[in-house]
Amino acid sequence: MNYELFIRSGSQEVDFALLKDGKLIELHKEEEDNNFTVGDIFLAKIRKTVPGLNAAFVNVGYEKDGFLHYHDLGPKVLSQLKFVKSVSSGKLKDYTLNNFPFEKEIDKNGNLNDALKSNQSILVQIVKEPISTKGPRISSELSIAGRYIVLVPFSDRVSVSQKIESNEEKDRLKRLITSIKPKGFGVIIRTVAEGKKVAELDKDLQNLMDRWTAMCKKLQGAHHPSKVLSELNRGASIIRDMFNDSFSAIHIDDETLYLQIKDYVQEIAPKKDNIVKFYDSNVPMFEKFGIERQIKTSFGKTVSGSKGAYLVIEHTEAMHVIDVNSGNRSNKQKTQEGTALEVNMIAATEVARQLRLRDMGGIIVVDFIDLANANHRKQLYNHLREEMKDDRAKHKILPPSKFGLIQITRQRVRPEMNIKTREEDPSYGGDGEIEAPIIVINRINEEVKRLFKKDYKKITLNTHPFIAAFLTKGFPSVRTKWFLEHKKWVKIQPRDAYTYLEYHFHDKDGELIK
Repeated sequence: MNYELFIRSGSQEVDFALLKDGKLIELHKEEEDNNFTVGDIFLAKIRKTVPGLNAAFVNVGYEKDGFLHYHDLGPKVLSQLKFVKSVSSGKLKDYTLNNFPFEKEIDKNGNLNDALKSNQSILVQIVKEPISTKGPRISSELSIAGRYIVLVPFSDRVSVSQKIESNEEKDRLKRLITSIKPKGFGVIIRTVAEGKKVAELDKDLQNLMDRWTAMCKKLQGAHHPSKVLSELNRGASIIRDMFNDSFSAIHIDDETLYLQIKDYVQEIAPKKDNIVKFYDSNVPMFEKFGIERQIKTSFGKTVSGSKGAYLVIEHTEAMHVIDVNSGNRSNKQKTQEGTALEVNMIAATEVARQLRLRDMGGIIVVDFIDLANANHRKQLYNHLREEMKDDRAKHKILPPSKFGLIQITRQRVRPEMNIKTREEDPSYGGDGEIEAPIIVINRINEEVKRLFKKDYKKITLNTHPFIAAFLTKGFPSVRTKWFLEHKKWVKIQPRDAYTYLEYHFHDKDGELIK
C-alpha cells in the first residue's frame, strides 16, 4: 500500500485528499469558521436537565445546544466538576491530579439529576459535529489523542488497542505505560505504539500532559462557553492517526501550512520529514494529480467500478441504500454464480471506498447480486471486512442475508461529504442539468475496452463535436492511447445533431452496437 496526502488551501477553507495506491479514499474540507470539530474541548454551562431523556442540554456556543446523555458523563464526572470549580476559582494551581481528592464514581444506571444541576460549569468534548438540524453531541469523559497514546483525565485505567494481536506486546506496552503515567490519568495505547520504545511513548505522554496543563490554565477567568482545547487540524490529525511507512508523500500548496506540517512530521517521524513537499506551480494541484477528475467521477448517484460493474447510491432520512449492478461487462466466468461473485467482490471494494470517501454514517444496506453458494457469501463477507479494516470510523458489518443484503452500521461524527457533480446543460440554455462530461468520457473508455474484448475489428464512435474534439486533440490523445493499448483504431465521427453527452458505437457495417 502506498498513501499520499494532498492539502489544498483556499481563502476560506482547506481541502485534504488522501490517496491509496493512486485512488482517492478520503476527502475532507476544513472551514475557517468551523468551531465545532470532533475532539475540541469546551468550558460550558448546563442549560437545563431533562429527566425524561436522562440527559442535559449544554450551551457550547452553537445555535442549538449540545446534547449530553447520562451514559456520556463518564464515571468520574463528579471529580471533574469539583476540579473545574477549584481551578476556575483559582483555589487549585496543581493540574497534575497527584494530590487531588477524587469523588466517588456515579452509578452506571443512575439518574442525571443526581450528578448535574442547571448552570453548573463543566468540561465537555465534541464527539459528533452538528449534523442537519441537530446540535453537537458531547461527552464529559474527556480524552486527548496523541501519536501513540490517548490520555484520559480522571481515570487510572490502562488499556491496549485490540488490533495489537500479540499478547506479549500488549503486556509489554501495558507495563511501560503503567510505570510512566501520572497518577489520576488513564491511558489508551494506540495500534501504532506496537514495537515502540519507552522514550518515544514517554515523549508523547509529556506532550499530552503539556496540552492538558495549557488547557487548565485557560479555565481561570474563562467566559462560558469557550473553547479551551482545539483538536489538531484535519491534515495533522490524519497524519497523527494514519502515518506509517506506507506514506510516500505529503503535498501542500500553502507555504505557511507546509512549514507547520513539516514541523509536525519532524516531531513524530524525524526520518520521514523529506516526504513533505511544497507544491508551487501554476497548474492547480488537484488538477495536476488527477484528484479533481476522481472527485467528479466518485460523488454522483451512479458510481462506476472496474470491468463494467457499477453502484447506485440512494440516501433516505433513515438509511443509505447501495445497489450493485454488473453492467455491460465481458464475462470470463463460466457460470452465472462465478460472474455474480466476481462483480460482488469488485463492488465490495468500491463500497468500502465510498463509505470513507463520502463519510457515510448510520445504517447502510448494500444489495449485492444474489449468491447461492454459502462459501461464496462468506468469501464476500470476509473480503468486505478486509477492505474496511483501515476505516478509522467505528463500524459493524453483518453477514449477508438470504436475500443477498449486507447491513453495515458506521459511526457518524461529522456531516456527510456531498459534492455536486451534475452541471448546467449547455444544450438547453441552463434549464436542465447533465452529468459531468468527465463521467461520460470514463463510460466511453469502459465501452471501448468491452468492445475490443468482444473482438470487434473496427468500430466507429458517433458523438457530439465537443466530446469528439476532447478524444482526438493533443498528443497523445485519448484515441491514440486506445490504439497503443489495444492495437486497434477507433474512428470518431462528430455529429452536430447529437445532444451534448449523446454517443453511439457502430460496427464495420455501420450497424448500431447495443
